[in-house]
Amino acid sequence: LAAHPDDENTRLITYMANERHLRTAYLSLTRGDGGQNLIGTEMREYLGVIRTQELLAARRIDGGEQFFTRANDFGYSKTPAETFEIWDEEAVLADMVWNIRKFKPDIIISRFDTARVPGGRMHGHHTASARLAQKAFELASNPDVFPEQLTYVTPWQTKGLYWNTYNWGGSTSNVADKPGYFMIDMGAYNPLLGKSYDEISALSRSQHKSQGFGRTGRRGSLKEYLMHWKGDLKKNDIFEGIDLTWNRVAGGTAIGKLISGANKNFEPDNPASIISDLMKARSRIAGLSDEYWKKVKLTEIDRVIKSVLGLYLEVSASDYSAVAGETVRLSLEAVNRSDAKVVLKHIGFGKQTGLSLENQELSNNQPFNKDFEHKIRTDISQPYWLKVQATRGMYRVKEQQL
Repeated sequence: LAAHPDDENTRLITYMANERHLRTAYLSLTRGDGGQNLIGTEMREYLGVIRTQELLAARRIDGGEQFFTRANDFGYSKTPAETFEIWDEEAVLADMVWNIRKFKPDIIISRFDTARVPGGRMHGHHTASARLAQKAFELASNPDVFPEQLTYVTPWQTKGLYWNTYNWGGSTSNVADKPGYFMIDMGAYNPLLGKSYDEISALSRSQHKSQGFGRTGRRGSLKEYLMHWKGDLKKNDIFEGIDLTWNRVAGGTAIGKLISGANKNFEPDNPASIISDLMKARSRIAGLSDEYWKKVKLTEIDRVIKSVLGLYLEVSASDYSAVAGETVRLSLEAVNRSDAKVVLKHIGFGKQTGLSLENQELSNNQPFNKDFEHKIRTDISQPYWLKVQATRGMYRVKEQQL
């Protein structure tokens, strides 16, 4: 959790997602609208749109997810007090609580401290993000706080809140033996991916092109520390005592066994051989009573199923642009590169009318192509946070789900 696009520790996100195999996200309080642009002339709201896309591109590389609040990056702030004079503190806090209740993290890690850097000055947005993190950690479990959110989510108590201590310039904090500090070697090497986590992180961080953040990855050990702020103090690892298996989900034990079986039976030269295990697991996931984990895990297992089938699906347009209400010609390409029986039933376009294919069977490595026409919707798409005029400190978004 931090204030701007580029504040996130991409090494930490990469490590948690790819080494610890944890669902990991970055909550950026702003979209970076108040910064500078090294790749074009877009500024303010236009720059915020660009930096939003840069964050999404970064997460596609490091494996994290991306969230925001309605806070507007109004430019450099000298103090958190000044920041809170311009931001609507209560609204930003509400958005942070909403994200916690919706994402349900076991652990929250703040990128910034609640005080200034020793001997220096800290951006007011940075310090404000840390102070708000401490408040949100305490409030998200209280049903009397922002009760309007409980139509969609439930209160959630995060187990621990930590600060990712500063390591700028490669200087590791001298805290190795102090209680309440936990070391993570974020320079570890992943032999399956063929890169260190810093090398992957460098590719992710290089997506911040408007800020000129391209860099090469480093190899070798890179130790960073997390400082305990709130929650039960662990002894050796911040996830001590937290069940990270399927056993934490009601009805999940049997699913965990099916997934373990699929992992055990996996054949790299014939990945589709585990499709039966995956489909059985998917059926059980679809029957879970826990709506949160059902939604999360259906999305994940569908991605795995698509991957092991070598399934390629693409729709391309005959022209690069069209106006609202115009009809465009589209071309579908679908290929199943496995011996599994795959049937293509339907192509959807969000809430618009799609195209029924009458159960088109996809044989192993035999491409299926189809040309068809589709009418572009007449309403103009727009970033949801720009539909209503913003104030200097806040975007206006009325719909809670957004």
